[in-house]
Amino acid sequence: MSAADVSEGLPQGSLRARALLLGARLELRNWPEAEALARMPLAVRLPSGGVGVLFRYGVAVLFGIAPEAEKALRERLAPLLEHRYRTPESEELEMRVDAGRPEGLHEGALVVQSASLERLQLVAESLSKSVLLGHYETRMAADFDRIEPLALQLEREGRIRGRTRDHLKRIGALLLIESRMVGRAEIGEKPELLWERPELERLHALLESEFELRERLAALERKLGLVARTSRTLVDLLNAKHALRVEWYIVALIAFDIVLVLYGMWRG
Repeated sequence: MSAADVSEGLPQGSLRARALLLGARLELRNWPEAEALARMPLAVRLPSGGVGVLFRYGVAVLFGIAPEAEKALRERLAPLLEHRYRTPESEELEMRVDAGRPEGLHEGALVVQSASLERLQLVAESLSKSVLLGHYETRMAADFDRIEPLALQLEREGRIRGRTRDHLKRIGALLLIESRMVGRAEIGEKPELLWERPELERLHALLESEFELRERLAALERKLGLVARTSRTLVDLLNAKHALRVEWYIVALIAFDIVLVLYGMWRG
């Protein structure tokens, strides 16, 4: 099916784009070729009408579909999900198709000159990255809430409680977040679609600005760096504490051995 007739079955004049973060990863390599409108990213026409754009970092962006169709698609995607989220996070965007108006944001809605497949893919890219950033922003806020009590304890008592393994697990979680954002989702990268359709650069810039993707990514990376440095510092402090304890054990054993030798000499 060509990009020109993808708008068939979509609501005319206006439609809603809805992004759903369903899990950590979607396995899409074996999606039936006959159902694919395009690859990179994968776009599919849904049986009920409407279009879905699917991303391997666990996001599905749906255009102009009813709740029943959304439920059916989510059930189909469930076996393809790695680490499925119990409650999917979502983000929505109102769109209006108007060939006579310049593309951009007007009265809270995104105006596009056509519902071409390339435009839907581009909108889906930005919306999917926005919902993914929102998910990790929430997680990082929780990590910051845990850091403050630890810092206060270190300032007031000069020592830190907790297990090295817990902090190492947190460092691993932070590395996983960074890997998913930079490696899998490529949030800071230019969509591959623009290399073939440079005339959509302006629309991409508008979307990137509206969702503040670069600013949010930069802020999130700074927070990731701070939390990671804090966790590594805590691990170093705990390791130093354990090493000092081991040294005292060794000194105690040596002292005990000396006492036994002296006692043996005295008895002899």
